[in-house]
Amino acid sequence: MPKIIFLPHEELCPDGAVVEAEQGESVLNVALKNDIGIEHACEKVCACTTCHVIIREGFDSIEESDELEDDMLDKAWGLEPESRLGCQAIVEDEDLVVEIPKYTVNMVSENH
Repeated sequence: MPKIIFLPHEELCPDGAVVEAEQGESVLNVALKNDIGIEHACEKVCACTTCHVIIREGFDSIEESDELEDDMLDKAWGLEPESRLGCQAIVEDEDLVVEIPKYTVNMVSENH
């Protein structure tokens, strides 16, 4: 069973975490199932960038992003070549090392 190593994030998982993932699960669902509260304002339908993550290791093992995800990622804070939306990054058979960016762009919460 593949593992996801979440690097330390000041608010969401200060000590980092190593969790088991099922093949076919999204990085976001694995995080949420393990009490790592990554934002997901659009309810996991690839319509925002709040679940933006950076795949530090294992990037080539996950399916490539599609055009819709790429368009969304263009709006993400701190975009990097290994950036993905957590709701779209599906775990395959390799371990992943995931960094949760320090900031997120949440149009819903920023307008209040």
